[in-house]
Amino acid sequence: MIYPFNGITPTIHDSVYLADYTTITGDVFIGANSSIWFQTVIRGDVAPTIIGERVNIQDLCMLHQSPNRPLRIEDNVTVGHAVTLHSCHIKKGALIGMGSIILDGAVIGEGAYIGAGSLVPPGKVIPPHTLAFGRPAVPIRNVTDEDRKDMNRIQQEYQDKAQLYKTMPSVR
Repeated sequence: MIYPFNGITPTIHDSVYLADYTTITGDVFIGANSSIWFQTVIRGDVAPTIIGERVNIQDLCMLHQSPNRPLRIEDNVTVGHAVTLHSCHIKKGALIGMGSIILDGAVIGEGAYIGAGSLVPPGKVIPPHTLAFGRPAVPIRNVTDEDRKDMNRIQQEYQDKAQLYKTMPSVR
C-alpha cells in the first residue's frame, strides 16, 4: 500500500518492483530498478527517505527516520531480511546482513559488508570496503574478492528475481 502523508506522496520509479504487503508512506523516493520485498515498511513521515537505483530491500525490513535526519541509501545496496534502518546513510554497493540494525547518524561506507545480526550504534562510521560485525559492530577485516563476488551475486539475483516476479500473476 502506498499512502500520502501531509500532502506528500511517495515517488517510486516505474521500474521498481513492489512485492505484495509492502507499505510506503510520505516523503519517500525510490530509484530505478530497485525492489522492495514482502512486508517491508518504509515511512517518510518524519524526514525524507531516499533510495537509489538497483537497491534491494528484502522481506520484513523497517525504514524510518528521526526529525531532520533523512535516511539515505545509495545505488546498488543490498538490505537483508528483517533489517531496521533509522536515519542512517548507506553508501554505494554496501550489503547490510539479515537482522541488522543501523541507527541515527551511522554511515556505512561504500562497498562495506555488515554481518548478519549486527548493531551499528548512532553516529558510528564503518569504513569503505570493510566487513563489520557484532553488537556493537566493529570492523573485522577488509572485504575480500570472494566477499565482493558474493555481494555482487546477491545484488544481481535480486535484480533478476524482481524482473521475474513482475511477470508472475499473484494467486489469492
